[in-house]
Amino acid sequence: MKSRSPGWPGTRRFAAGVDVTAAGVALVVLSRRARVGAPVKVEWLAHAPLPRDAMRGAEIADRAALADALRAVFGGLPRGCGAAALRCAMALPVAATVVASLPLARFAHAHCIDGDARMLASLEPSVLAEAERITGAERHELAVDWCLDPASDEPAPPDDETGGRAGRVTITSAPRQHLEARIECAAMAGVTLCAVDGDAHAALRAMRHAAALELSPDDPYVALWVGPDGVHGWYLADDLIVREMRYPAPEQADLVDALRALPGGGAAGCALIAGDVGALEDAHLSMADLGRVLGCPVLPFEAATFVHAEQRFDANLLRDPAFAVAFGLALRGVGE
Repeated sequence: MKSRSPGWPGTRRFAAGVDVTAAGVALVVLSRRARVGAPVKVEWLAHAPLPRDAMRGAEIADRAALADALRAVFGGLPRGCGAAALRCAMALPVAATVVASLPLARFAHAHCIDGDARMLASLEPSVLAEAERITGAERHELAVDWCLDPASDEPAPPDDETGGRAGRVTITSAPRQHLEARIECAAMAGVTLCAVDGDAHAALRAMRHAAALELSPDDPYVALWVGPDGVHGWYLADDLIVREMRYPAPEQADLVDALRALPGGGAAGCALIAGDVGALEDAHLSMADLGRVLGCPVLPFEAATFVHAEQRFDANLLRDPAFAVAFGLALRGVGE
């Protein structure tokens, strides 16, 4: 379990996000001063390819190759953010994860939002029971990670006792075998993992963070992530998810129709897109086409937005929308 804490004033948190796909390993390291509203800063980006058969969906077929790729991306870390001092999180693919975000008030110990460690620990049995219910799997078969966010802007229900704003509990569940394989590969590379998260959920977190900087708080927008299993879309207003879609899906016969229906007749100030954008172009759907379908400009997610002028990184990595997952994983780490 990870809970939010204010940290010591003036200190800087460092966190790493690792995204493993068939194309390779992407690493993003972020830092942030331990004060409310402090901006995040990209400290490091790296990518290392994997052999063609190293991954088979969510399964790691060649653990030695993955460990080598992890050593490569962590090997160039700048002095001051060594792997031993980082909070490292790795993504699991959508096909292997179930992510649920639930109101804190739904749990019996909702009053523990004050952050006391013993009271937070009292939430864990309820969270684990909820993970079993959502997945339909026994507890011993699951790896479960959860994050408490008491800073949600969602209005609290009338009977909530958390102070007028309802926190949320985000639960990520996956078959234990997939997590243990990733922990083992990371350990082979000298990296300790402290969290696991779904790749789509991490990409959305990155896009929401970018939208908060680019848009007015009351501007509705669309977030799109192109992953290995298809397109995930969200329509957000007041930073809350109003509608979401996945394609392919039984209820959607055509991607264009699914995208057109996503705003539900509402306006969108812009759309942010992340992931393997080239896959859309291979399907003959350009960024301009997306803009016409959604009725708004479409902007790719770029880590370059969070780089200081004096820093020098590979421009291709900085502007690659596929780094959104690793960015979103690291963003969670510097915010906890």
